[in-house]
Amino acid sequence: MHIYPNKGRLVSREARREMALQRAAELKARIIDYLDAREAIPSGLEAAAEIEANRQRIMAYFGAGEDDWQDWRWQLQHRITSVAVLEELVPLTEAEKEAIKRVERTYRWAVSPYYLSLMGKDAACPIRRQALPSAAELEDNTGVLDPMDEELTSPAPAITRRYPDRLIINVTNQCAMYCRHCQRRRNIGEVDRGRSRRELEQALEYIRRNEEIRDVLITGGDALMLSDAMIDWLLTELDNIPHVEIKRLGTRVPVTLPQRITPALCRVLAKHPPIYLNTQFNHPREVTAAAKAACDRLVQAGVVLGNQAVLLKGINNHPFIMRKLNQELLKIRVRPYYIFHAKPVKGTTHFITSIDEGVEIMEKLRGYTSGLAVPTYIINAPHGLGKTPILPQYVLARNDNQVVLRTWEKRTLFYPNLGCQKEQAEA
Repeated sequence: MHIYPNKGRLVSREARREMALQRAAELKARIIDYLDAREAIPSGLEAAAEIEANRQRIMAYFGAGEDDWQDWRWQLQHRITSVAVLEELVPLTEAEKEAIKRVERTYRWAVSPYYLSLMGKDAACPIRRQALPSAAELEDNTGVLDPMDEELTSPAPAITRRYPDRLIINVTNQCAMYCRHCQRRRNIGEVDRGRSRRELEQALEYIRRNEEIRDVLITGGDALMLSDAMIDWLLTELDNIPHVEIKRLGTRVPVTLPQRITPALCRVLAKHPPIYLNTQFNHPREVTAAAKAACDRLVQAGVVLGNQAVLLKGINNHPFIMRKLNQELLKIRVRPYYIFHAKPVKGTTHFITSIDEGVEIMEKLRGYTSGLAVPTYIINAPHGLGKTPILPQYVLARNDNQVVLRTWEKRTLFYPNLGCQKEQAEA
């Protein structure tokens, strides 16, 4: 018999194994509810047959071939922007059609054929809710156009600066699709417009003059709506600024227009390491074979991928949806980075959840899935005051001798504060 000391007791090997089996059974019981529920949350990979049927129907409507579908410029040229076309491709009630017609008088909308192909028939489909206008956009009496006060944090053309060592260059107002929860819908006009070369040169000059800037995020709109040549020029200019250490791209095209991630674009990006690309998958259904292929190309080009989901009512405000999303993202080599609490942007506040829901989602991620699948839950402080992490309370009390901790299973334990005790002894 093999024995070992355990809390002052001698325990046989057989007893140790029995204890381990009991603990394993206890852990398994904690995840059974998710295992049962996840089948009802199909990813885009799991819904491939339905999505392919949608794709074929959309291609037939436009008289398009495979080469057309895979051409991102064709996708942009054939964005759905009218109810007349939309109702030929997805089922719409009279109330839905009327709502879209009323909303489009105030807020622009456009959906790429690709993203439309992900859409289910149910009115509650998470793709549909992100892409198609609803009457709730006109019923918003609490939202504001610019809750982040970006106009007041722009010290130079195209620049937004909220932090000591990093800033944003806003390069365009164009996106592949105009998400209904967009935080910058005030910039979306009837014309897609990129920043002028002069404005971008002024932004670059501001960066050159401020040597503390080591991290530059290129966004918009969508950074990858720029041409390959413009992206190459801008990244080259940033490479030539000695104190700029990393470049980041903010883009949703891996989700809404994966055809944009061409071999030619990837060759451009491969020339300019280190590049970090943050995208925005909000639901597992967006994780498709096409999105995976786009992410594979980016990874092979040396681009580091992260995801910044937005917590959206009726789309992903459930712990199991967010857990599956993050697990699906890791499978395509996209690291969950942030979950953003939705901002009170005018026309979008029907998407805002309670903060309690966000904290509950974080409670059901930590410990229940790998740490790689646990992003940081963020509230963007109003008036451009920056990102504030919101966490469940794990430290219940502390003093110089010990810390009272709550584990992910909500067990309370006392942990010795040894470093503080040693400092006191040495003093």
